Amino acid sequence: MRFPLYLLGLWLVLTGCSTYRPIQRQLRQDPQLADHATGFALYDWEKQKMVVQHQAHLYFTPASNTKLFSFYAGLVTLSDSIPALRYITRSDSLIFWGTGDPSLLNQNLPDTTVLRFLRNRPERLFFSTTNYSGQRFGPGWAWDDFNDDYSAELAPLPLYGNFVRFGSPDRIARLDVEPRFFRDSVSAVSVRKFSRSVQRDEHSNHFDRPAAVRPFHQDIPFRWSPQLAAQLLADTLHRDVATASIPFDRLAKTLYSQPADSLYKRMLQVSDNTLAEHLMLLCSSVQDTVNSSVGIQTVLKNRLADLPDKPNWVDGSGLSRYNLFTPRSIISLLQKIYKTVPQERLFQLLAIGGSTGTIQRVYKTDRPFVFAKSGSMTGVYNLSGYLITKKGKLLLFSMMHNNFAGSVADMRNRTAAFLTEIHQSY
Repeated sequence: MRFPLYLLGLWLVLTGCSTYRPIQRQLRQDPQLADHATGFALYDWEKQKMVVQHQAHLYFTPASNTKLFSFYAGLVTLSDSIPALRYITRSDSLIFWGTGDPSLLNQNLPDTTVLRFLRNRPERLFFSTTNYSGQRFGPGWAWDDFNDDYSAELAPLPLYGNFVRFGSPDRIARLDVEPRFFRDSVSAVSVRKFSRSVQRDEHSNHFDRPAAVRPFHQDIPFRWSPQLAAQLLADTLHRDVATASIPFDRLAKTLYSQPADSLYKRMLQVSDNTLAEHLMLLCSSVQDTVNSSVGIQTVLKNRLADLPDKPNWVDGSGLSRYNLFTPRSIISLLQKIYKTVPQERLFQLLAIGGSTGTIQRVYKTDRPFVFAKSGSMTGVYNLSGYLITKKGKLLLFSMMHNNFAGSVADMRNRTAAFLTEIHQSY
């Protein structure tokens, strides 16, 4: 007797799903996953199908999982190198506009292309910001984070990563300040609420430091302005740089700096917010404007309109709690990324469990099996990426935890245990 084809198809579907049924059961019954909002989606690349979904249709605050969206935006918008400046010559003048490239004088992402270019030009230098229409902070950012290194201001021409680096290597009365331009903006105070750290004035570039010196290291964002950018450039180039409100010229040429992968790697592994935010400015700059919202909306319309659930995507880094994504939409994004970037290159850019980045202290193993992007803030921990099972299967996953009262470290360990079990079982 022949087995009806529709029954054969049904049997294949049921047996395929039953393979992953223990995961679904654990998601429903494990009390450690039920005391807060948990969403999970698991996709089998070989079968080209979703094999586990647990509240995967619900929206979660993604935190730095947002950087996966920014990464994809860069992949489909930018070339292999970062556009560093737009410029044009008029008579004896060189006018240049920023693109949002965050590498200029950035100690975390050093590149000298722009400095060499401007230093060797014979023309007078004029910096214009007329192509920039953004704000200094993203939508929904916490205003009182202005002193924290993860909340540097947005700018069309960032310098030094838009932060001042303070440090004292020992207990001698010495304070290192980089850039040195800000040394005269630092005051020592003996009694202060923030006695163990440097504190910037909210509205100016004046910094108070503790009078008692101890070994420390601290990066503090500075208040960016076109005038300050020109001063910092002039101080480094040892030549005049003026500001001018000159309308952007669409005939302006483009100067390219370092490989885009250098930016992607640090952004994804260290979760550098400044790089993520300015990546979205870079994506908008190809449209002759510098505005994160333009970059985001363009990618949503042209590349992400087919996601299962419409994202609420408002910034590049995930600092904003206005961002909302579903686990199953992140799976769709991971599919798009995997089809765009060869696996070897992709896995080297992402954080590697037990090896590099924000997950190097978990998933301890001689053979890494998790390649992913984490995202955390108070009450939020998420991890999305790619998992290689013991049998060599490639699984795409997105695990999102929101609204928990415990520590992020505890939730990170719970997630690691859960994913390690999947790795060992399949």
